[in-house]
Amino acid sequence: MRVRRMGTVSALALGIAACAASLAASLVVGTDALSVADALSALLGGDAGQSARLIVFGIRLPRALAAAACGAALAGSGALLQTALNNDLASPGVMGVNAGAGMFALISGLLFPYAVAARQLMAFAGALAATAVVYAVARRAGASRTSLVLAGVAVSSLATACANAIVTMWPATVTDKVAFSLGGLQGATLQQLGFAAPMMLVGIVVAYALAPGLDLLALGDEAAQGLGLDVRRHRALAIVCAALLAASAVSVCGLLGFVGLIVPNLVRMACGPGLRRSLSLSLVSGAALLTVCDLLARVLFFPYELPAGLLLSLLGAPFFIFLLVRRRGRAS
Repeated sequence: MRVRRMGTVSALALGIAACAASLAASLVVGTDALSVADALSALLGGDAGQSARLIVFGIRLPRALAAAACGAALAGSGALLQTALNNDLASPGVMGVNAGAGMFALISGLLFPYAVAARQLMAFAGALAATAVVYAVARRAGASRTSLVLAGVAVSSLATACANAIVTMWPATVTDKVAFSLGGLQGATLQQLGFAAPMMLVGIVVAYALAPGLDLLALGDEAAQGLGLDVRRHRALAIVCAALLAASAVSVCGLLGFVGLIVPNLVRMACGPGLRRSLSLSLVSGAALLTVCDLLARVLFFPYELPAGLLLSLLGAPFFIFLLVRRRGRAS
């Protein structure tokens, strides 16, 4: 137990260091006509010019903070869903949470085009609506963990089709519709993050509170029920909390996929089960992953910029296939 705890502390320290390093790199490296020395001078309060300070504090800092916050929220959402459903293929994207939040965010852009707060609230409403529909369909199909995931895939496809229809019929709904669909942080602002951050914080606090009960679900629903856990209530609260985290991220960065799938699985492979431990590591690792992906998306193909979600998809799709093959091997 002590060895595992020391390993967790070391992994957490490494994750925090990686997150800090990726944030620092995102602030001083970019495609703007600004040298690393000027960026450092502006960041440290030196004699950099007004343009350097504007680039660093007006563009790069909001984008870096948004990447870290959204990466942490999506990874935390994935860790909650995978633990609550005892399924390592579960994630906000697979469960329909992201698609529901994205569809309602587009509806918000259609109805309230200049209201930032409305986009945040509508994204959360969409995530909860998608979650409610998934639960309702799964209960009619037997309420098993497998039926929840399959219902999530179906609801995700439906919400994505509706979102595409909105963009097709009203292309001015979002000016950054391509980046929003793929997931990107080009338009992230401190105002958007200011609305989303409280929801992220509430979701993280509730997730830690639910962790001891959710760990019992690994024993099976009947065993957890026998130990006094209200299985249905804990699972429902966990999914609502995951929806809150995913919705807050979607409202800022669009339909980013695979962060909630890749990070929690890698964390459990490295450090074993235990939600509080895996949640802490998932938060810092998710923040580091999305910050690095956003930085690479900016500089790899300069002067062109890719949406960060495109790079995540290139990483996530093979990883998803790997998980499927791994599950098949364990079943055999």
